Amino acid sequence: MRTRIPSKLSDAKIKNAKPKDKAYKLSDGGGLYLLVNPSGSRYWRLKYHFLGKEKTLSIGTYPDIGLASARETTRGAREEIAAGKDPSREKKLRKYRHQNNTFAEVAEEWWNKQKDGWTADHARRVWISIEKEINPRIGPIPIYELTSPECLQVIKVIEARGALDVASRVKQRMESIFNYAISIGKATHNPVTHLTGVIKVRKIKHMKALPEKDLPNFLKDLETSQKLTDVVRYALQLIVHTFVRPGEIRFLSWEDIDLKKKEWRIPATKTKMKREHVVPLTKQAIAILKKIKELSGEMPYVFPGYRDHLKPISENALTYGIRKSLGYDATAHGFRTLASTTLNEAGFPSDAIERQLSHVEQNKIRGAYNRYEYIKERVTMMTWWGNYLENQKK
Repeated sequence: MRTRIPSKLSDAKIKNAKPKDKAYKLSDGGGLYLLVNPSGSRYWRLKYHFLGKEKTLSIGTYPDIGLASARETTRGAREEIAAGKDPSREKKLRKYRHQNNTFAEVAEEWWNKQKDGWTADHARRVWISIEKEINPRIGPIPIYELTSPECLQVIKVIEARGALDVASRVKQRMESIFNYAISIGKATHNPVTHLTGVIKVRKIKHMKALPEKDLPNFLKDLETSQKLTDVVRYALQLIVHTFVRPGEIRFLSWEDIDLKKKEWRIPATKTKMKREHVVPLTKQAIAILKKIKELSGEMPYVFPGYRDHLKPISENALTYGIRKSLGYDATAHGFRTLASTTLNEAGFPSDAIERQLSHVEQNKIRGAYNRYEYIKERVTMMTWWGNYLENQKK
């Protein structure tokens, strides 16, 4: 027996619909229906799903909104859903399109207040995230009317595409913007502060470190292996001796090195923490730099790319060299862990080790203005580390 498919609504069917003791629905298909109340009032509703949740869009009353208009609104809503937009949210945005003190206006005011304290690149990225991720969804709404569920939806849309780090940063920026709005009297509460634990936690993948027992053989293989190019060999040797981040090795320029002062000054634009970092250079590190200078002294980067010498060495070259060429199950970043563990066990001050690793200071203001903090201890520590590596190789 074939299932009978209900026919769509018609104007005549709607006009002839009589009120009953309880409200009931007249379906037009595709989620659109007319709700007939016991009082005789008729309301158009659209049932739809967005981000895995069932939602309802209020379209208007009949006969103010006719059947054709309701169907047209439904088509528009379906197009919005296909484009990743929530029809209920878009309806609210249209309502507040010309209101004052909108989230977008306050966000821009907050950004202008903050940007002078940031690097130009960071300020640009913050503004792009506001314009791309937040404003299209809640920008036109007065900031004092926004609720926690509305702010949560901004975050969930980002999370749905797997960009968990972006979702976390956007949440932090929204919270700061609301705090600013409260401080200038444009809002009375911060709906984002309640959104704790709403973002999925990405499983942390630790960068695998070379076991200390393998260090002697690794250093010998690193020096003698014919499978490595000299650029990769010297880059790996320098990262072992300085335990900086791989990206800082990749973008090392000759102008960052001062052999007379025996220091490598990494500009804030090249560091993860966006602040200048000074690395004391041991005699072993200087010897490595002198060797590579014979190859790349006239090039922009100390460790140039294999195919294009005007670009830095590729992002994967160092770990590829360790794993594929030398056969060790470790990463270039892992030498930071190895150095930290060894230096702590050797009894060096933890503050000096953390500063040499360029980790975040608890007192960020102090850290920002004192790039030479613990420099004497760090010079002593790095000298010990260079000698330790030399003895390991022997």
